[in-house]
Amino acid sequence: MKIHLVGVHEYPGRLGGMASHRVADCLAKGLAELGHQVSYELPPTFVGSLPDGVQLVHKRRFDVDIIWFNGFGGRLPTTRGIPWLRTPHGHDKSWTPHVRANWMFVSASHAAFFGSERYVLNGIDPGEFCYSESKDDYFLYLVADLTQLQLKGFQIVQELVRRRGIRVVVAGAISEDGMAERYEQMFAEDGIRSVGHVSGQEKAELLAGARALLFPTQANEPFGLVIAEAMMSGTPVICSDRGACPELVRPETGFVCSTFAEYVSALAGVDRLSPRACRIFALENYHYLKMAREYVAEFEREIVNWESPGWRAKVGESWRWVNLEHRGRRVAVGIPRSYLPG
Repeated sequence: MKIHLVGVHEYPGRLGGMASHRVADCLAKGLAELGHQVSYELPPTFVGSLPDGVQLVHKRRFDVDIIWFNGFGGRLPTTRGIPWLRTPHGHDKSWTPHVRANWMFVSASHAAFFGSERYVLNGIDPGEFCYSESKDDYFLYLVADLTQLQLKGFQIVQELVRRRGIRVVVAGAISEDGMAERYEQMFAEDGIRSVGHVSGQEKAELLAGARALLFPTQANEPFGLVIAEAMMSGTPVICSDRGACPELVRPETGFVCSTFAEYVSALAGVDRLSPRACRIFALENYHYLKMAREYVAEFEREIVNWESPGWRAKVGESWRWVNLEHRGRRVAVGIPRSYLPG
């Protein structure tokens, strides 16, 4: 299959990119490893080298079987009649009027939020993480940006530190100018160690060494990629019951908590969980090749769906594209469907 992927980030996403960027990179790698012809449309500010079998392009290709778009886009994309899928990664209700039947979501709860049942769980590359059965004496709280502390349930972490005396390491970037000193003072008052933004090997080692990942988010999480990353590292997860968390964490890999008492109980029980069980579960459920295989199935389904004029109208394709030859060149001509009979 010829597959064109559309990204909007500086490659590779693992070097400070958003979770959705890292997922897109893993999808490109997985599709190529499965034997498909993959072109990856990325901005000109490209860093690094793509995986074997993935072709870097900076313009849209239309000589393909299907196009995949990563992230939300308000307007219908330019596809010239080629079947397409889009995967958004947020929970913004304002997107609802734009949702189409060919949108893929990243968990069952994420899909349900937008009135859909169509989803593929995110996948990660185990080669980017360390696996360790021996653990240090800290719990890890990891957030993309410290401005999200309230939304990601940091007040629960603070109470666990104050009441149970646990050691906590906080990792997260500081995007607000002049706020570094204030955050450092806040963490110091509770004896919490802050390590700032982490990625790559530093992040992998922090995840592998933690007794557990603390993820008491109060957001309606579409997925929560760090949950999969922790399990891949052999580290159990203590999380809230919001969004996709209950889908991702099983009794053998962590605790899903609804009350503060349940968080306290989870702290006492986390050392009984097996790092090997966490690793095996992540390999079986959150490996990028599993994600790629499931996307291939959805691509094939979409190509079949696209044969139906009713389906194309349903997803907003208002043009019929015809391939013609003109003076030795193949060109695509769009005809508004309103001009066509029937």
